[in-house]
Amino acid sequence: MHRAIFVLWPSFVIGGMAEGVFFTLFDPMELHLFGEPVELGRTAIYSIGFFAFWAVAAASSAMTCFLQKPAADINNFCPLKPPERPPGCPLRDSGESCCEDPQQGIQVFGRR
Repeated sequence: MHRAIFVLWPSFVIGGMAEGVFFTLFDPMELHLFGEPVELGRTAIYSIGFFAFWAVAAASSAMTCFLQKPAADINNFCPLKPPERPPGCPLRDSGESCCEDPQQGIQVFGRR
């Protein structure tokens, strides 16, 4: 739920600001879509514009949240040896170490 709030609230604010700036510069009744004038009322154009700007800002915020994940989470990297892993970890009982290459005796990060 927190992640959704982190995405939707800032994108809502930015969507409102972007709509204000865009429609300050462009009159909604003078907009053309595929060479034809838009046949909707001002309120409908304002509403569609707001939701379009909100969707673009939400996509940007969602991408930011996705890219904030540490590489260890994305690559399933676990720095703990199997017996030290917490209960419920799917690799706890496997005996497989994700940070060591047994053939070479070196640490390999991000490997399962």
